[in-house]
Amino acid sequence: MAINTDNVRLVFGLKLKQLRLDKGMSLSELSQKSGLSISYINEIEKGKKYPKSDKIIALANAMDVDYDTLVSLKLSKRLEPISDLLSSNVLTELPLELFGIDPANLLEILSDAPTKISAFVGTLIEIARNYNMSIEKFYFSALRTYQEMHDNYFEDIEQEAERFLESHGVEQEKLLDENYLAEILTNRYNYVIENINERINPEFASVRSLTITGANSNRLLMNMHLTSVQRAFIFGREIGYIVLNLKNRLHTTALVEAESFEQLLSNFKASYFSSAIIIKRNLLVPAIAEVFQQQTWQPEKFIGLIHQFNTTPESFCYRLSNILPRYFGINQIFFSRFNNFVGQNIFDMTKEMHISRKHYPHTVKDEHYCRRWVALTILNDLGDLIRNKETPRILCKAQKSTYIDTRDEYLVISFAQVMSPTPNLNVSVSMGIYLDEQTREKLAFLNDPNLVAREVNQTCERCSLFDCKERIAAPVILQKKHKNEELRKALKRMIN
Repeated sequence: MAINTDNVRLVFGLKLKQLRLDKGMSLSELSQKSGLSISYINEIEKGKKYPKSDKIIALANAMDVDYDTLVSLKLSKRLEPISDLLSSNVLTELPLELFGIDPANLLEILSDAPTKISAFVGTLIEIARNYNMSIEKFYFSALRTYQEMHDNYFEDIEQEAERFLESHGVEQEKLLDENYLAEILTNRYNYVIENINERINPEFASVRSLTITGANSNRLLMNMHLTSVQRAFIFGREIGYIVLNLKNRLHTTALVEAESFEQLLSNFKASYFSSAIIIKRNLLVPAIAEVFQQQTWQPEKFIGLIHQFNTTPESFCYRLSNILPRYFGINQIFFSRFNNFVGQNIFDMTKEMHISRKHYPHTVKDEHYCRRWVALTILNDLGDLIRNKETPRILCKAQKSTYIDTRDEYLVISFAQVMSPTPNLNVSVSMGIYLDEQTREKLAFLNDPNLVAREVNQTCERCSLFDCKERIAAPVILQKKHKNEELRKALKRMIN
């Protein structure tokens, strides 16, 4: 078992405490038998100190165990989950300080009630296994939590982006494109930009970009099927790595490459920087304010802004999630992305983020998302265009969605487009806004009779709307819930 040296003290302390409790000894009794002070033994058990050999011998003799047993890194079965946690790279690579956690305090918590904490950690590990959660997915979840904690807004990166624009003499009204950013990369930062040769390297056919760093220059290999706006974003992200001085980086954005949380965090910061220089906040904020003041729902205005800012629907929605809480006071929002292959009634949620609280929709396993969600119906609309041999384009729809069970109401604005370079893959991205009284006053077009309003639910398996034409699965979870409720009521009647 490979345990980080910083955690060896904790393992020894956990083992000492476990052995002492198993033998029914108090700290005072162990102190008397070993000749060591209570305070010193307490610090050992908390993982703060590691005793010298003569003191380990004294402790072993006091508890009637041999020396090798005490110094072994092997923990008992009850503490195996903590052992698995310590031997993993989670505690060493996850910057706990970002989440307001002092690593020293975490280790003290582990040492205070090891058996109970071990059971809790074991439960989390079992849940992760059941849901096939890899360490990479765990890092992505941690990153998403970090973003949500900060309302997905980072003023320090915004300021770095604006300093970069100012240092390059970019005018306030100027929008950056692929050519401008490529010129900065090649002329100022000595990048060599090439296309990926799919004939020689077919394994990179689905990779958008590949960065090969060198001592004197960097090679940036680009997928030849990318659009101009996709290329611009990648160029901006490379500049972000340099300007923000991010050393530990991803060379592609492929999930299999993520080796540490720091790499994902660096990629997020560089991507945020790219969005900030392409979709400048000084231009986006007044543009969104104007759209929100319209008395009617006008989807073409949102599509126009996407083209105006030389971006994609996903980058645009993600940028909205940056500025809505800070500049409009709209902080109960979610962002989601769904994938769908043309002709298939299967929808995969591939990205989500929630601000202020957990919203619907969010990822579920082995259930069918509500087919009334605009994020899914717009994908069906795009699929119809493709099947009818029409030229695919960016679609935009909005819907006031009221959840049947909670009566929570959201305005959901969804975009759909063909996902290049993957064949037959369509993607929808959505920005959902929880409609409380304060938010309703900021969206003038909400009362437009042409704005579609529908009742929705989480999944078919949990839905009580039995006459739903879009239903594709029986409400088995709801039925089980009702059955259990009737059983509890019957049990209560019998007891009374």
